[in-house]
Amino acid sequence: MTDTYAVIGNPVAHSKSPEIHAAFARATSQDVTYNRIFCEIGAFSETVRAFQAAGGKGLNITLPFKHEAFEFATRHSARARQAGAVNVLAFKATGVEGDNTDGAGLTRDITVNLGHALRGQRILLLGAGGASFGVVGPLLEEAPLALVIVNRTVSKAEVLVQRFAAARGRCEFSASAYGALAGRQFDVVINATSAGLSGEMPALPAELFAPGALAYDMVYGKTTPFMQYAQARGAAVVDGLGMLVEQAAESFVIWRGVRPATAPVMAALRGTR
Repeated sequence: MTDTYAVIGNPVAHSKSPEIHAAFARATSQDVTYNRIFCEIGAFSETVRAFQAAGGKGLNITLPFKHEAFEFATRHSARARQAGAVNVLAFKATGVEGDNTDGAGLTRDITVNLGHALRGQRILLLGAGGASFGVVGPLLEEAPLALVIVNRTVSKAEVLVQRFAAARGRCEFSASAYGALAGRQFDVVINATSAGLSGEMPALPAELFAPGALAYDMVYGKTTPFMQYAQARGAAVVDGLGMLVEQAAESFVIWRGVRPATAPVMAALRGTR
């Protein structure tokens, strides 16, 4: 019998997850189907329960439901507990298992696929929402020189810093307002806001990008204003497609117990194969 999985979010029509998991299934000879589920705000729990009752085996969670998914899960992986957010649910006889593969997907894409080391780097993370909760811990594990989280509401960034303070090691780990970035430079700037989906641009100073900087936008499939701004100032720019594929591979391991190759899928999605 074919096992059913899906991605749930609002919006979700743009998601490439069904294509990615279909490619993984073909490559690993797994009998699965994978769909998109649009969920109304306020209806997350009932929508997930209906999917589970219909025999669904697992879900990927995208904006804006990652914190609700954490509450829905009955058991949590260590990285989900650390993040306080869940982007993978697995429905087992023993309960609903929640995990977070966002950080693993991001760091693997940057360090392995792009070949850009994070150790000893000055990293700026834009945004303090659910996506940031999932990546701060894995970023700190890479031992950067500095990790600064900037957000329009600084108190939200401060919550993240306090949550992960024990994992900071020797890293300069702090929260900031956008206006306080003037005069600072960073080697890696990661946009974890959803501004690019609506064509908006975070308020960044022109001198923000150090020579040879990497500008990484978690939004994928389009050139965002952030990417245009960074490229015009000499940074190497990349979208979040690699992160999406790598976190999907982590999800596939959780659900199916086999790790698919990611490079062929990324090449196909970018039209380079």
